[in-house]
Amino acid sequence: METCIIKSPLGFTKITGDLDGIASVIVLNSEEQISKYIPKTLADCVLQLNQYFEGTREQFSLKLNPKGTVFQNRVWDALQTIPHGKTTSYLKLSKQLGDVKAIRAVANANGKNPLWIIIPCHRVIGTDGSLTGYAGGLHRKQWLLDHESPYKQQSLF
Repeated sequence: METCIIKSPLGFTKITGDLDGIASVIVLNSEEQISKYIPKTLADCVLQLNQYFEGTREQFSLKLNPKGTVFQNRVWDALQTIPHGKTTSYLKLSKQLGDVKAIRAVANANGKNPLWIIIPCHRVIGTDGSLTGYAGGLHRKQWLLDHESPYKQQSLF
């Protein structure tokens, strides 16, 4: 498994993967040494993440290889159907997966998503529209939702 660290607007980001695909993209809560060398297997992921942060990419086209249970992978697949700039709720997601009673399991799988941003778990909010838990911190979730919003906040001054 190869690894690199990049700097993003939301902090240092660790990417791991190999020829089988990208296994994880996680935001770190500490400063790390930025990788001087990006392994070939991770280069396209780094490029696409940079394009996302620059606002020139809305969808990722990467070979993914997250490690999870069958249920977690079903949830992560469903997350990838949420369009850029849109949100859904845990309740709607559990209905989409065919079991409204699985809302807590869906939320748990969402929280274990190893592919930050690429599998857009940040697009899942509470049924009442509130921000709910996010492994990277609610401030990052809000930033990502604002970044993807088609309605950019204008300055009043």
